[in-house]
Amino acid sequence: MSWAEERRENKRAEALIRREDAAAAAQVRIAERQASARIKREDEQARLDAKRQAAAARRERRAAAWRGLRSWLGERVVELLIYPIALLSFALAAPSMAAYGTTVYGSALGALLPGITELGMWAFAIAVVIERRRHPETSVWGLVAGVLVFGAVAFGINFTHGLTVAWDHGVVMGTASIAGVVAHQLTLAAPPRSRQERREARIERAAARKIARIRKAAVRQAVAEIDETGSARLVYAPGRYVLAGRARLESAIVPGLPPAESTDWDRELADLLAQQNAATATGSGREIEPDRTAGDSIEGGSIATLDRPGDQQKSSNRRPKIGGRPGRSIDQLRAELDRVLKARPGSIDPTKAEQIRKALRCSPKSARELRDDYLKGGESR
Repeated sequence: MSWAEERRENKRAEALIRREDAAAAAQVRIAERQASARIKREDEQARLDAKRQAAAARRERRAAAWRGLRSWLGERVVELLIYPIALLSFALAAPSMAAYGTTVYGSALGALLPGITELGMWAFAIAVVIERRRHPETSVWGLVAGVLVFGAVAFGINFTHGLTVAWDHGVVMGTASIAGVVAHQLTLAAPPRSRQERREARIERAAARKIARIRKAAVRQAVAEIDETGSARLVYAPGRYVLAGRARLESAIVPGLPPAESTDWDRELADLLAQQNAATATGSGREIEPDRTAGDSIEGGSIATLDRPGDQQKSSNRRPKIGGRPGRSIDQLRAELDRVLKARPGSIDPTKAEQIRKALRCSPKSARELRDDYLKGGESR
């Protein structure tokens, strides 16, 4: 190859290299422009998304605020209807009372008169609402009495002020002064309750009254225990009782529940009552059925297995019958006693006629007969 041809080849190679470099540079510029455009599009999309999110957040806040406002308005419809009446009543009565006070007292201090007539009754009225909402179980009769007293004072002073012109002026001014507080107390201080709520409230009041009567009767029948220092305390007999009369308690048997456990105090009281009943029956000529006794020998000693005469409660026509299922024969009672002993062993002592009587709610005679049958059966065994 000649020098000229080699030179031409070199020039063609250099030109090809320059074209390739130019093409590569062009590709780089194209890639840079594309990347720049993509970045711009992404930035614009991000700005649009941010605007949409901000707009959605603003709409949500406005919607939440509107929902909260509607909920607040819905919960306070009565208040929004009543408090404007209260403001109108105060706006009408307070200036006239201030002018009247200035005239009566002859000084500018008389303008403070609405603080007694108007603000006084409103202070008690608002206190009634607050106290009933914070402490529903607390009585507010003192605050209600304050509303009535200050309301009467406001009506009387406004009525007297109006009478200086004419009697109808007095009626209008007196009525306008207390119209707001009357509406407030009728609606907000004593909100209406449903029929079920009123019925439950009556039941609760009746239960509270009965508990109070029972506690009063328990105090009447309580025993005083005095220690060596002379201090005294009341001792009560736990159990189940019903009111007999207005202030007397009698033991009660609840069907389906085991008899309440007797205490030493119960036994001593039963002994005392039995002795009194026995003395009364002897004095009136009635025959008292003797209580049979028996015993089991243990290591040369003897222990009584039957109840003492005082443990047997005598029937009395003066006491009302509690519960009972008439018409049961002795065989039915015997079978029922067997069922009770098998179902709840130890719940009653079949050697005690009084416990049998309470558990089966039968007569004392039937209880003694069941006790004797049980003891005879034990001896035969």
